[in-house]
Amino acid sequence: MTTLLQDDPQLLARLHADDSGIRRLALLELADFAGDEHTPLFIAALRDTEAGVRLEAARALEALESPEAAHALALALDDSDEAVRQAAAQALSELKQPSSAAPLLALLPPLAGADAPAWTPFARAALLRALRELRAPGSLEPGLLALGDVDASVRREAVAVLGWLKHPSALAPLGALAGNDPSPDVRRAAIGALGFATGAADAVRSALLAGLVDVSWQVREEAAGVLGKLAAPGAGDALLPLLDDPYWQVRLRAARSLGRLRHAPAVAPLALALQNTVANLRKEAALALGEIRLPQALPALATVEDDPDPEVRKSARLAIRQIQLEQGTQVAA
Repeated sequence: MTTLLQDDPQLLARLHADDSGIRRLALLELADFAGDEHTPLFIAALRDTEAGVRLEAARALEALESPEAAHALALALDDSDEAVRQAAAQALSELKQPSSAAPLLALLPPLAGADAPAWTPFARAALLRALRELRAPGSLEPGLLALGDVDASVRREAVAVLGWLKHPSALAPLGALAGNDPSPDVRRAAIGALGFATGAADAVRSALLAGLVDVSWQVREEAAGVLGKLAAPGAGDALLPLLDDPYWQVRLRAARSLGRLRHAPAVAPLALALQNTVANLRKEAALALGEIRLPQALPALATVEDDPDPEVRKSARLAIRQIQLEQGTQVAA
């Protein structure tokens, strides 16, 4: 037993008391000074007969990361109590050490053995979410397999795992999912994950272009942002129609990408967007015109130098300076 518990035998006794309320309070007290050496005590408490005790153990293990704790928390995803399951999932989502990935991978197909738990969709999603930021190379195969899961939340977490891994072999399946998944949340996540592509491969470009006409405005918004980021061939012309999208959020993202691409044909529709009732869209249109840096945008920008919104005024003045500097450089040259 640890020195702290040797110095406090009463606390140790309370951890094993018959009364579950006493055990729970003892865990709370232990958590105040717990170190890695106390991890086995909290892992043991995850098997307590009372849900309240298991809940406090799961919460405490969030601060005591180790492969052993990760494994115990993963098993707690199958707990009979919802609060315990949620606490275990939250603790797993905070994992940062690469060594924590191995025990989680061992519980997921295709690496899990025949005696692995029959995970619920909640547990499958939580395990993948825990693996996401760990970027373990071994999570590529389970992530790809989970793209075909029957549950949309699991597929969405699988997309996130693959997006963080940034492995080229994931681009084609992510592109297929972006265009065909029945869930708009999954399609949007897949579109976003394609942003790690280093080049505008045909499969990626096709998926992004399809995303621009998706029935879900959130998917169109995401596709507009990623297409501009990757500067795919023909991206500017494909983005132009989105400046008339029914949703201002889509128009805003399209404006941002068109500015990044310095797409000259966007000057006129962006100038019209400066009169929109949504201040954020007016601001983004002004910034985009500044990035494109063509003098024909100056009259429209001058009309919003006194815009009611201070961010729009600031963006318009910045854009005017960018254009004037660009023209001054060209004259000097």
